[in-house]
Amino acid sequence: MGRLVVLLGPTGVGKTALSYAIADHLQSPVISADSRQLYRDMRIGTAAPTDEQLRRCPHYFIGTLAVGDYYSAAMYEADVLRLTQQLFPTHPSLLLTGGSMMYIDAVCNGIDDIPTVDTDTRAVLLERYQSEGLEPLVQELRLLDPDYYAIVDPKNPKRVLHALEICYMTGRTYTSFRTRSCRPRPFSVLKIGLTRPREELYARINARVDQMMADGLLDEARRLFDNHPWGDGPIPNALNTVGYKELFAYFRGEWTLDLAIEKIKQDTRIYSRKQMTWFRRDPAIHWFHPDAQDDILAFIDSH
Repeated sequence: MGRLVVLLGPTGVGKTALSYAIADHLQSPVISADSRQLYRDMRIGTAAPTDEQLRRCPHYFIGTLAVGDYYSAAMYEADVLRLTQQLFPTHPSLLLTGGSMMYIDAVCNGIDDIPTVDTDTRAVLLERYQSEGLEPLVQELRLLDPDYYAIVDPKNPKRVLHALEICYMTGRTYTSFRTRSCRPRPFSVLKIGLTRPREELYARINARVDQMMADGLLDEARRLFDNHPWGDGPIPNALNTVGYKELFAYFRGEWTLDLAIEKIKQDTRIYSRKQMTWFRRDPAIHWFHPDAQDDILAFIDSH
């Protein structure tokens, strides 16, 4: 049986540097679990691996999609499971690393068997969202699936629309498909979590945003903004991402550039807290400070 070593943690904590040390130690490729690094035109804002890092060892799920491509955690689960079947015969241990909570859970535990939404149903809900706005759809979800309405973020159009798509297409509630069952895997899983004191993490996040701006994030966001016009409708889901959506508000004249940059830092800090809240629910994660590289490698060797 192969072993999947999962290196996870909040954004900015220091996963990238440690991931290469672990990959070298295990003689493993790097399997990314970052739902935004999949998109090839978003390299700076997603802190995607550099060309030098990509040459250092094989990477998977980096820059494979166009911004407008549809992709989901269920598709990621299936793709990673196929990949592991190909790699385990020659790699006893594989490294999966990232901070996308649902992607990691999908690989380790399985994702609910929710039907794939057909294009016609998706188009109907998207047209309604564009013409009516989100609030009427939230209220419709309250009537069709009150259990999911009670827990969904009512300001997240992706979640609201997807739940309604399932209701429309199947005649059943979205909740009825969310069994949260854990599926057996043909490999063992060892989860390594990275954490830092909050002040230390926030300082790193703020510095990383400044570095992204220095590296050309503004120009990258401008190209995406200009090349993917969406009119009055919702932006592509890939672009509804911290680091881009704030700069889009600047391009539209809603914020100053200084305010947009400060909002990127603030929203990134908020996202890091959400990640930690999610990860801390998992008792299988073994936590380390990122500087404890020797202890982490020794722990991996002993398990």
